[in-house]
Amino acid sequence: MVSIQLVSRARKAGLVITPRQVFEHKTVAALAAVAGSLDQVVSEGPDDGLGEVPLTPTVHWLRERGGPIGRFNQSTLVHAPAGLTEEHLTAAVRAVLDHHDALRLRLTRDTGQWRLTVPERGSADAAAAVLRVDTAGLGADALRALTSEQSEAAWARISPDEGAMLQVVWFDAGPGAQGRLLIVAHHLVVDNVSWQVLVPDLAAACEALAAGREIELQPTGTSLRRWAEHLVALAHKPERAAELALWEEMLDIPDALLGDRPLDPGQDVLGTMRFLTRTEPAEHVAPLLTTLPAAYHAGVNDVLLTALALAVADWRAARGEEEETAVLVDLEGHGREDVVEGVDLSRTVGWFTSLHPVRLDVEGVDRTEVEGGGAGVGQALKLVKEQLRAAPDNGLGYGLLRHLNHDTRAVLAELPGPQVSFNYLGRTQAGGAAAAEPWTPVVDDHMVGGADLAGGRPEPETPMTHALAVNALTEDHPDGPRLLLVWSWPQRLLREQDVEALADCFSSAVQALAAHAERPDSGGFTPSDLNLVTLSQDELDGFAAELDEEFADELDEDDFEDEWETAK
Repeated sequence: MVSIQLVSRARKAGLVITPRQVFEHKTVAALAAVAGSLDQVVSEGPDDGLGEVPLTPTVHWLRERGGPIGRFNQSTLVHAPAGLTEEHLTAAVRAVLDHHDALRLRLTRDTGQWRLTVPERGSADAAAAVLRVDTAGLGADALRALTSEQSEAAWARISPDEGAMLQVVWFDAGPGAQGRLLIVAHHLVVDNVSWQVLVPDLAAACEALAAGREIELQPTGTSLRRWAEHLVALAHKPERAAELALWEEMLDIPDALLGDRPLDPGQDVLGTMRFLTRTEPAEHVAPLLTTLPAAYHAGVNDVLLTALALAVADWRAARGEEEETAVLVDLEGHGREDVVEGVDLSRTVGWFTSLHPVRLDVEGVDRTEVEGGGAGVGQALKLVKEQLRAAPDNGLGYGLLRHLNHDTRAVLAELPGPQVSFNYLGRTQAGGAAAAEPWTPVVDDHMVGGADLAGGRPEPETPMTHALAVNALTEDHPDGPRLLLVWSWPQRLLREQDVEALADCFSSAVQALAAHAERPDSGGFTPSDLNLVTLSQDELDGFAAELDEEFADELDEDDFEDEWETAK
């Protein structure tokens, strides 16, 4: 997510970098050396995004899940600028609808078959997508109740079959006062990255109109339609088909059941979902976001998934399942992978999310060396990091083979999927810590990153897809970053006390990781960091131990490889 934001900001400054380059070149100087200019980007024709859009893997996933999809939405609530008018807001929404093709998508469902089509610009009814609600003089409680009521109504107006994918509600606080804007979009046309494009573009359009200027939005890059066509082509390439064995091996052995039975889509629906919310304090979270990832050349996701792997292993051991050291997890990714030359998705609005399984196994980690942040924590982190890196292109190929390749999709469809899903949503500002600047998310006790927790909800009869879902979000508070975790499950499948016990194990793992970050001997490379692919982790650790400790800490990947070549 951060890499996509960096790519977008660089583009705004006239520079072109790719998410892969952000990952490979970790300093500003290194990125500057490889950055291109905008005149090197291959532009699409103005109508390349129009017409029928091949179904992407994530859309196939939604189709196969079954159940109603009319309220499969996302929303955000932001502070509106003072002086906004309904006329300007409607014109701005019209400009955004015309600029971002995906927002005009129309879904056609015929005898179980789905078709997505992008009609021409100007076809979307912007006036029908905008509603002004008078909130002048309302107190906080009345405003919150009205916001919830209007959120429900806006969610109900979304209709993918009619092409009504976007709704904007302006809570007008009166002349010269700062109101609020609720923006609701069907998930078929947005993802987390899309909001980083959609809201700034709506703001830019409104600001231009208020200043009496023409609306000029930044180019969008590669269209959703063209990307979907690329995915179909990629799914049938021999190198992608060769990944089938990897995914078969990963899914071939199902995990032991978390509950007394498997997930049943017929009875385990959203109407039976229960939540458990936990917050990890800043003193334990800050090292997981900074010190530990830097020491192990890893990402925050690697660290959090290590905590999950350790937690599940400890939870199973407490239940008498000591031999069960692995957990199969479905991971969400942004899906905007750098796999096609010349593609730029940093400013494309749409649903690009990818989903793939990964088996996290901490077998062999000495549990006594985990408590207190011992060496076992580092061993577990290295194992999980390498297990995650084993999936090419962040697991993009799984969805291609599972849904788009005619020769492989039936094979993968027959294999049991993960019981657990995990999604790290990044960082957001917590309530009370940010000024009410225009176009920033509304944050209070009922909001998370601008999402109205009392607002729209999906249909209760929608089937749940996992026995346990874990959503994590970092909230920045005055005392530092805190980790908010929402555990959700079907009430007929898992007992609340069992989920609480698992959440306790996760907290213990977070504390162990934070303590490990303080150790002077923490850190190190793993084989995926280097070109030394013939080395095992034990051999790599052994060579690192032979180097002077202070000197080894100063080495980057290239220097480490040079030392290895010299030693040979």
